[in-house]
Amino acid sequence: NKVPFLGICLGMQATVIEYCRNVVGIKKAHSAEFFDDLVKDEEDAVIFMPEGDRTRLGGTMRLGVRETVLLEGSIARKMYGSEKVMERHRHRYEVNPALVSRLESAGLQFVGRNTDESGQRMEVCELSESTHPYFVASQYHPEFTSRPELPNPLFLGLLQTCKKTAAAKSKATVAN
Repeated sequence: NKVPFLGICLGMQATVIEYCRNVVGIKKAHSAEFFDDLVKDEEDAVIFMPEGDRTRLGGTMRLGVRETVLLEGSIARKMYGSEKVMERHRHRYEVNPALVSRLESAGLQFVGRNTDESGQRMEVCELSESTHPYFVASQYHPEFTSRPELPNPLFLGLLQTCKKTAAAKSKATVAN
């Protein structure tokens, strides 16, 4: 229906799971957070972070401000107006890097990646604007840097697109 969408943290993970199931065709795709019997690198669309410790959960989250590099030409980069952004994280699970190329081949673009030693962490995904007016999801939490008079760029993009979409629908209704 092309309704503007912004997924945050688990919202990005749910986006990836849904895309795996309904576009890529991995019918049993899910998160290792909810099921531990998933087929490795096939059904486990979202995995426990490799450096995590399942026996000692205290202090094992990916917390705090981290740098993300945004792909030129992406919606996210256009909204931020910058190649690199610093955003806050709070999670133990992440997109399985083994599935990224299949997801990208099917149209879900990972346009934000970490600058940690691995470079394998997917931080932002989106659909192209030619496919959807605003479909963006981030692993990090943009709400932590939003203020009433200064919204985070991802929220601003969502609101601007909602306004544009509502105006177009209103104009179409009046014309009919």
